[in-house]
Amino acid sequence: MNRQHMGIVFGGILLLVIAMGISRFAFTPILPFMRQDVGFSLEVAGFLASSNYIGYFIGALWAGFIHRQRKQILMVSVIFNVLSVGLMGLIEVYSIWLILRLIAGITGGLIFVLTSSIVMDYLAKHSLSRWSGYVFSGIGLGIAISGICVPLIEARLAWQGTWLGLGILSVVFLLITTILWRDLEIQDTLKVAKSSNTKMTKGFMPWLILSYGLEGLGYIITGTFLVDIIHNIPSLQAYSSYSWVIVGLAAIPSAPVWTILLEKFSAIKILFVAYILQVIGILLPVFSQTVWSVLVASFLFGLTFVGIVTLTTSYARQLFPTQSGFVVSLLTTFYAFGQIIGPIVAGQLVDIYNSYKAALVFAGIIVFLALLVMLVGRWLTLKKEAVAEHTVSI
Repeated sequence: MNRQHMGIVFGGILLLVIAMGISRFAFTPILPFMRQDVGFSLEVAGFLASSNYIGYFIGALWAGFIHRQRKQILMVSVIFNVLSVGLMGLIEVYSIWLILRLIAGITGGLIFVLTSSIVMDYLAKHSLSRWSGYVFSGIGLGIAISGICVPLIEARLAWQGTWLGLGILSVVFLLITTILWRDLEIQDTLKVAKSSNTKMTKGFMPWLILSYGLEGLGYIITGTFLVDIIHNIPSLQAYSSYSWVIVGLAAIPSAPVWTILLEKFSAIKILFVAYILQVIGILLPVFSQTVWSVLVASFLFGLTFVGIVTLTTSYARQLFPTQSGFVVSLLTTFYAFGQIIGPIVAGQLVDIYNSYKAALVFAGIIVFLALLVMLVGRWLTLKKEAVAEHTVSI
């Protein structure tokens, strides 16, 4: 990779830092401070989170239909995304918060899909597809940044100043990306003519989409409430912010590491390992509430959730190389739909059982179900292909 290629990838990483690590996931470490000062319940927090994920669903779906002026639409989306972050610290009205989180979600979905497809297409054009996984490290980097910055800023400027500080940081990242991408020319994408080879309703793809949607439903419960859960365990309260930093630090190298493994092993085998590790990470706090168990759970969560995103999108793009934008959009839309449901269900379970353990058990079961769907779907697809091949040979 030359300097220009690295600049394009790094710019993409920074855009995902803004949209995912800050706009989307900074809510997780800020949530305990907001709840403490404002005094709303975990159920209300779940609705705020789901508002963001509804927006993410809309944005991801919308992005699949954007074929022209992708760079311009992307940059405008980033501007609105950054504004939604800063305004969270200036306005203390619950109904406005719901709208701001919705805007952050819509623009976040657009940014994720457009950035991913633009960078992957650019790298494929220059025969550098093996580097595509690196762009997803922006998610982990953003989480680590928010995990470090939130407690430091909150201690001096409260949670309102934290949102403003993160908004200013996002502006800096946007300016850097604008400079790095100043010479990047993005061609309009063309709608691919439908044929038997472009249908995503056939073969393994529907199973992969369903599995990915269930993953979105399960993982987001830990992704939304992890810090708040730890913050409300008196003996572990001091480690709540550190746990989110661990998630981010584990997520940063996970994308390239899983991508390297994808070159050596089948995607299904690697995804199997990632799903199993994630289930362990989600359920560990249910059975053990020690410092080490919480930090290990945080590490496993960070290691796997970005990995599953990277592996699934990369594998799907291998199946449909000429439809990268639509493939990423379709997968992300189902993923986002699962995320809408997760926080609401988790909030209800916590309210009913007065314990976070029920929500985590539910999350673990759903992620394990996602794994089963993927494995069963793969087995049935291979069996069907074998029968069809045998029929043709006869």
